[in-house]
Amino acid sequence: MKRVFVIFMLSVLLFGLVAVASAAELSGKITIWCWDPNFNVAIMEEAAARYNKINPDAEIEIVSMAKADVEQKLNTILASGVKKDLPEIVLIEDYNAKKYLESYPGAFADLTDHFDYSEFASYKLDFMTVNDRVYGVPFDSGVAGWFYRRDYFEEAGIDTSELSSITMDEYIELGKVFKEKTGKYMQAGDPYDGGLMRILLQSAGTWYFDEKGEPNIVDNPALKEAVRIYKEINDSGISKETSGWNEWVAAFNGGDVASVITGVWIVGSIKAEESQSGKWGVLPIPRPDVPGSVNASNLGGSSWYVLENSENRDLAIDFLNQIYAKDVDFYQKILIDRGAVGTWLPAQKGEAYSAGDPFFGDQKIYVDFAKWIEMIPSVDYGLYTYEADAAIMGVMPDVYSGKLSIEEALKQAEDQLRNVIGAY
Repeated sequence: MKRVFVIFMLSVLLFGLVAVASAAELSGKITIWCWDPNFNVAIMEEAAARYNKINPDAEIEIVSMAKADVEQKLNTILASGVKKDLPEIVLIEDYNAKKYLESYPGAFADLTDHFDYSEFASYKLDFMTVNDRVYGVPFDSGVAGWFYRRDYFEEAGIDTSELSSITMDEYIELGKVFKEKTGKYMQAGDPYDGGLMRILLQSAGTWYFDEKGEPNIVDNPALKEAVRIYKEINDSGISKETSGWNEWVAAFNGGDVASVITGVWIVGSIKAEESQSGKWGVLPIPRPDVPGSVNASNLGGSSWYVLENSENRDLAIDFLNQIYAKDVDFYQKILIDRGAVGTWLPAQKGEAYSAGDPFFGDQKIYVDFAKWIEMIPSVDYGLYTYEADAAIMGVMPDVYSGKLSIEEALKQAEDQLRNVIGAY
């Protein structure tokens, strides 16, 4: 028995040495395209520094561009059919991933056999999978939360212990009571922004498109319910109307509203108002009242992709594997330094995730977010999420005014979407 054990341990050790050796044997330059110097770029710089300790022979160049410039440059090169001047790694927003994968077959490396995808949040996989092959490395989560002012809720006599599984209708009624008691709004937002719409759809496990990629607008009960919720919020008076990012953030930083329903990436903006430290908490999002819906969803997020025809493809794959699929400490650091919630599940057992946050009343908010990440329904975002968003938001003025019924508005939106898609 001892002999068998010794042989086993020697095999494990040998495998580890071979793995390290194979990583060290890879050399060359990795070029990475991404946006946002304070988030994605800074995080990649940390990843590069860590990888260079494993593989000093790797040169890593991180090219920072505006998101629109990344997309335009990538589209231009891929559409031309040129197989040079490509980066090894590019960041792609999750909502747009399927459009790239299906528009440019063969352009991105098949990573299925290089990563253990069971270790990543399952909801991140559908949109990066084509014909049962996976092409991306899941990165940050947009797991949604209901951020609320503890002091305002206490003033209104609201018991938060009863709010972990409420519907949006209950949320709206709560907002009416809250406004009557305090004179403040429950939330702020642009009535023509599709963020909440996408949160509601994913919490119901559906999207703007069906499994065949066809528009799923008119006969989508969850979408019909989401449009109704938008109108109810608008009619109820519980929301302070804002336009643009700065007005929206100013509404909760300035104390005008009691809560915010959005992605975890808003934490940094909430904490920017230091005078409100200790006054905030986080709850699960309210859900639409449709069968199968859950009090968990997502808004936004991006993932990393390797270009198949890039010069140092294998080196790039090894880099992503060593850091984004093995380095627990890396995820703790980017959470602390950048507020980045990763979707590699083993990292969520680290110390940074389990610590209480004084700004949020010592609530262990990332323990909660980690739990909600695993509850998020998987949906395929399809090829035209933003086009669908625009079509829906385009009919909302007539829904608010009563000029169109919800059914009529959805029919008009689907016709518009089909015309747009047909023009591509």
